[in-house]
Amino acid sequence: MKNQSSIDRFKRSLRSVLIGLVCNIILACTKIIAGILGNSYALIADGVESTTDIFSSAIVLGGLKIGSMPADEHHPYGHGRAESLAAMIASVALLVVGVGIATESIREIGHPHHAPAAFTLVVLVVVVFIKEFLSRFIFSIGKDVNSFALEVDAWHHRLDAMTSFAAFIGISIALLGGKGYECSDDWAALAASVIIFFNGCILLKKAVAEIMDRAPSSQTEAIVRKTASEVPGVVAIEKCRLRKSGLQLFVDIHVEVDGKLCVMEAHDISHHVKDTLIAAPLGIVDVLVHIEPAPHNY
Repeated sequence: MKNQSSIDRFKRSLRSVLIGLVCNIILACTKIIAGILGNSYALIADGVESTTDIFSSAIVLGGLKIGSMPADEHHPYGHGRAESLAAMIASVALLVVGVGIATESIREIGHPHHAPAAFTLVVLVVVVFIKEFLSRFIFSIGKDVNSFALEVDAWHHRLDAMTSFAAFIGISIALLGGKGYECSDDWAALAASVIIFFNGCILLKKAVAEIMDRAPSSQTEAIVRKTASEVPGVVAIEKCRLRKSGLQLFVDIHVEVDGKLCVMEAHDISHHVKDTLIAAPLGIVDVLVHIEPAPHNY
């Protein structure tokens, strides 16, 4: 059964993704329409990239919902890996987008066209501000709830802001340079595709590491050790292993107690350690406590 902390973390995560999803739908339509009317391939490409953000946000949303499902007979540790899998799929989506935009940019560079319309710059300025705000908002929540999928979603928003800024520069050069500079926005789209692909590789590497059971940060382990060591009757913490599954943490901990205690007293201490860790705002849902006799000279 989830504690209140886990429920609150899930609700905050879900709310942030839904806000980003709605914004992505509105901005994608706006950029594509403005790009077509304003004769800017960089803006159209930016709009297409936003449609993949819709896809990735939907994947993250699904991953969070599946990951929040309770443990069952076939999944005794719950379904938290769905969140990590969603992060990996969203990272791959960035790679696909990078390659796609690069291909189309190169094709457009070889085909002369009219210079973009000036009003497209206004659209891009608005987009950059909105997407950077969304990125910071979702990234902050992702850090708070310890969700890598949310961090990937935040990076989708930030990269969208970066591609929009690149498009702004390209269109500005095309308008200021005049004849002969019409393809500047295509070069800007190509530069943005390199940024997207590079960051997609970094995020994919992190997503795979999480799927492969990479241990949480040493800072988190230190907090777990400190919290457990403050429980009355605990002499020391011998071992502490943490396993992250979506928004949840599972802890295996070896606790040293006075070796002269009876079994019941040691058992009560172990339960106190478990209850204390689960109550802490760390997203811990289960703790396996192993009791060890402390050295005689402690």
